[in-house]
Amino acid sequence: MKKETNDLQINELRKINKTDSEYIKGLSGILEKNKMLTHDESLAVQKSFIDSDHDLFDDFLIEEGIVQESDLLKALGQYYNIAPFDVTGYFFDHELITKFPKGFLLREGIIPVEVDNDIMSVVASDPDKEGLESMIKEYASYDVVFMVGIRRDICDAVKEFFDKSVSEVDYDEDLRQERQLESEAEYIEDGGKPIIED
Repeated sequence: MKKETNDLQINELRKINKTDSEYIKGLSGILEKNKMLTHDESLAVQKSFIDSDHDLFDDFLIEEGIVQESDLLKALGQYYNIAPFDVTGYFFDHELITKFPKGFLLREGIIPVEVDNDIMSVVASDPDKEGLESMIKEYASYDVVFMVGIRRDICDAVKEFFDKSVSEVDYDEDLRQERQLESEAEYIEDGGKPIIED
């Protein structure tokens, strides 16, 4: 059932991204303006994306080696007219991120960065998405300021954060169990008498 849901979400994303010609043309135009593509290359890239198996235009541009991530990030900032933010290697606030379910962050392609004076900065792959701010406020009641980031980098950061958090919990649990076993071993070695520490 879970795989079916994921497949549906992927197909939905594919439909949205494959048919969002305004976004594809707009971003391609910015890449032209920034001298990353010629006009002919821009048209060829758009056609190649539509014909490709890639779901997201951003992923296509990077994976096919058409642009560097830094150039794409700059172009995204220009497209959305907001600050770009590279989430790669950023140290995220544990308390802030855990206010949100992992699935929500992945589905929406967002990650919260910081809170300053009741204003939460959030990196989003589609900061113009209708209703996004309202959805975020269901989990945290801050005013929201958006920055734009590359979706796959955002999702990688979310997965890495939650996977790391789980392994930290596992490590703490392992440590607790190890101490318990040591205590039981000492108890047995002492002939089953309670251990009294001074």
